[in-house]
Amino acid sequence: MTLKTPYVVQVNKLPIFILFPVFLALSGCSALPSWLPSSGPSLSQVLEQERVMSPIPVVEVTNTVTRQILDANSTYSFSATFSAETPSGYVIGAGDVLDVSIWEAPPAVLIGAAVGPSLTSASQTSLPEQIVNVDGFITVPFAGAVQVAGKTPQQIEVEIVGRLANKANQPQVLVRVIRNATQNVTVVGEVATSMRMPLTAKGERLLDAVAAAGGVRPAVGKIAIQLSRAGKVLSMPLNSVIRDPKQNVHLQPGDVVTALFQTQSFTALGATVKNAEIEFEAKGISLAQALGRMAGVRDNQADARGVFIFRFEEPEAALALAGVASGGVLTVTPEGKVPLLYRLNLEDPGAFLVVQNFMMKDRDVVYVANAPAAELQKFLNILSSSVFSIRGLIGLAQ
Repeated sequence: MTLKTPYVVQVNKLPIFILFPVFLALSGCSALPSWLPSSGPSLSQVLEQERVMSPIPVVEVTNTVTRQILDANSTYSFSATFSAETPSGYVIGAGDVLDVSIWEAPPAVLIGAAVGPSLTSASQTSLPEQIVNVDGFITVPFAGAVQVAGKTPQQIEVEIVGRLANKANQPQVLVRVIRNATQNVTVVGEVATSMRMPLTAKGERLLDAVAAAGGVRPAVGKIAIQLSRAGKVLSMPLNSVIRDPKQNVHLQPGDVVTALFQTQSFTALGATVKNAEIEFEAKGISLAQALGRMAGVRDNQADARGVFIFRFEEPEAALALAGVASGGVLTVTPEGKVPLLYRLNLEDPGAFLVVQNFMMKDRDVVYVANAPAAELQKFLNILSSSVFSIRGLIGLAQ
């Protein structure tokens, strides 16, 4: 005890302000103790990770980068994915029910034979309803089995007229679809009434299906529309489809239209006023709006140069944004996404214009690094509390 008491007294008597230059020098060379409490990595630590074996590319958020992101995301739209698929017209399929009517000019020697040949008026016969069998055929008297699957009603009319040409007197045929079993679109999800909507020769579009189902139940801004077709699945905010007529694509038989109540979210961490998972609407929000919803950054703690957005990007977009900087080698997750790290410098006044066009994505993580001075303040607070604790112990010992 005799050895420890003088040492403690010397520390107790050492003025705290003498230590300030030492701590400032330590903070300048990033040598502050690693055991200091922290909400996450500092700006220098985030940038340093680019040198490890599997780096996450850091992309500076600029006007150019924002435009590239918008251009890359435009490829994931209904118009880009399904633009080449236009309405093909109504074709008959197995299970459809057809009505076939045949006329014969006078004298009706074939069709009118059952009621007696007419010398003054055309003879008309309506056949019983014909259900297209599994092989795609119907049966027409005097014409035999007629393959109708994959043909339009007009093509079937020509086919039957051709078969009756040498048997009836100037035959005319009318084919009508009584019940449509194959040319349908399924509409489900957050709509007033889930249904199977029949397609017609008009060429129905995406919003026609939503309207036929009675519209959506929640607010339009909270709904995303998902279109499933031939193994392709893509969703877009309903607001975007309404605002951009190009996204209101033509529907195809077998399409599935799903209205999804899709609340998306991002997570705010670090030196922000509000650390939380924050939900936003399906129509999306900008980074400026996201900063507002997290109540901004802590002006006494945040490093304005170190605002980061952690995101999993599509490979094409990631290669365009960070492929050159990373030498074209990017880490890909099992889901086929590429982790990217966007950096925003709020000390640049122009950044407040850029953030209005930088759109947030679901599952983004916004992290604001602590300023070096804030880390130093933590260290000084710990040291100060320790010195005063020692003084208290000495006072008790005396």
